[in-house]
Amino acid sequence: MQQTPLLTIRHADKHYGATAVLVDASLDLLPGEIHALMGENGAGKSTLIKILAGVVAPDRAEIHLNGQPAHIHSPQAAFDLGLRFIHQELHVVPQLSVAENLFLSHRYPRRAGFLVDWQRLNRDARAELAQLGITHIDPRAHIARLSTGDQMLIKIASAFVAGDRTPPAIYIMDEPTAALTGEEVSRLFGVIHKLKARGCAVLYVSHRMDEIFQIADRVTVMRDGRVVGTQAIADTTTEALIRLMTGRELAQAYPPREVPPGDQVVLAARDVHSDHVEAINFELRAGEILGLAGLAGSGRTELLRALVGADPLRSGEIQLNGELLNDLTPVSAWGHGLAYVPEERRSQGLILSRSIRDNITLPHLQRMSRGGVMLDRRGEEQLSSRVGASVRLKAAGPRQITRQLSGGNQQKVMFARAMGQTPRLLLLDEPTRGVDVGAKYDIYTLIRQASSAGVGVILASSDLGELLGLCDRILILHERRQAAIVAAEGLNQHELLALCYGEVTS
Repeated sequence: MQQTPLLTIRHADKHYGATAVLVDASLDLLPGEIHALMGENGAGKSTLIKILAGVVAPDRAEIHLNGQPAHIHSPQAAFDLGLRFIHQELHVVPQLSVAENLFLSHRYPRRAGFLVDWQRLNRDARAELAQLGITHIDPRAHIARLSTGDQMLIKIASAFVAGDRTPPAIYIMDEPTAALTGEEVSRLFGVIHKLKARGCAVLYVSHRMDEIFQIADRVTVMRDGRVVGTQAIADTTTEALIRLMTGRELAQAYPPREVPPGDQVVLAARDVHSDHVEAINFELRAGEILGLAGLAGSGRTELLRALVGADPLRSGEIQLNGELLNDLTPVSAWGHGLAYVPEERRSQGLILSRSIRDNITLPHLQRMSRGGVMLDRRGEEQLSSRVGASVRLKAAGPRQITRQLSGGNQQKVMFARAMGQTPRLLLLDEPTRGVDVGAKYDIYTLIRQASSAGVGVILASSDLGELLGLCDRILILHERRQAAIVAAEGLNQHELLALCYGEVTS
């Protein structure tokens, strides 16, 4: 007997001006199903989710819930109909506690009718978190003091708390594991399987192929605003999904090295100590790609921040091409030829309300000015167009507002900025987080091209396959200290993970 879908959307269209972002898209979610939604950045996934969330009004769409017509005209309407959304970007209230954020969409328990019962609120929060296996977070703690991964767990938990009020429900998760450690991902997957057992449906959006094959029952692939295929996960392969997503074959995951690293030492870190990392010693050669590996909180981001001058050194020294860099700041770092792509593109890397041109030229304004007074707007246009083309940026033009771009193309804007003048050193923190397989390959190609041009590259990543596929050597950080530097060739992911856990040090 065929199941009635919990949710059906048919013939969904959406245009922005003359640009079609969604074309005749259709999707079914069955009870007790984990349904993956995949596609390159800009394929239409986000627009489809925003329509279901009541954030964007479609030009046309037929939506049914439990076989009955539904009109989702606002986020509140989506919530009342039992839809719950977990987004990649964190939306927490940093001034509030964990418990307050957890129950933010609910009326807090009261005493005497008007006083908040804080003791009960914290007790209820602890119980709700315990149901998900989250026992290491104090409900009374300010959420701003938690790690990014723990903040995401609280956002996830808040959706589950709401779902308990209106079961069964539909959960739509957009890249929920982007900021989670392996242990946190396992915990999340356990919760998702509990929801599946309750008869809930989960629409799971991810660019991580291993996650899709681990957790999903079916997969739908979108390309250029259209649904190009839906099939059981058991009936497909990684290669078939990549072909559907990109419309082309990707013969290999990582572009090969064509030019070996040189002998010149580009960067030397001598006994570097900051407030967040200790005892860092390494040399980086011209054209070499050095990976930074370690568990969450191991100090990967903090080491890059020290190298770019965002965190001052307490002791030690940094040399660039033999020149001692004293009193380094992020502004002076760009002047010395250090280009930095931070981990969080939205909060740390981009001014989303400004144009692509403004974001690309931001650290290069001094050389783009006439006499240090008047900006050379024509030169800015030419530079942003040239480097935008070099990174295969998909945009209407350099004056397009950066917020309007897909995540992968926003990431390419940061790469275009980094390559605005050929850097001597390229510092990359999670450069492919939250981007699709096609955009990942483009970014890998950019890294290889920079390396071939003699640029030294330091790449921090939580993706072990990425580190092994791109890097020449890998620096292991454990508890914010340098534990080892190993050659990537011949190393496998299990051995690299063991190093990250501190099982082997040298």
